[in-house]
Amino acid sequence: MSIAENTTDAFRVDTEWHDDAAILTVVGELDLATAPILQDAVDAVRTTASSALIIDLTGVDFLASAGMTVLVTSHQAVGDDVAFAVVARGAATARPLQLVGLDETFPVLDTREAALAAVTRSGSPVDDLA
Repeated sequence: MSIAENTTDAFRVDTEWHDDAAILTVVGELDLATAPILQDAVDAVRTTASSALIIDLTGVDFLASAGMTVLVTSHQAVGDDVAFAVVARGAATARPLQLVGLDETFPVLDTREAALAAVTRSGSPVDDLA
């Protein structure tokens, strides 16, 4: 497991590796100003994360549409051979994802452990969790 970090004063994305699965942990407000930082982090791990990409939003206080756009484009970018999941819970993150139906586009789970278990369960992408 290794950790890298992309950060500003009030926003950061930590990258953690579990074998060839990447977990991006986002902390702060994910909005128009900070979404490019998350996109850069996704781009940095996308080709190396050969089994799974998990984006953990449990440290996010505010999720704007720009942040949701990064989630959608990230899900599309990893393709069918890489499992993708988002960790979100509560009014700041899980609720907006549910309201716009993104929980039907990709798996949204309430803990990092559940996401790791889901994406490693069969060693292949998990489509039926959304």
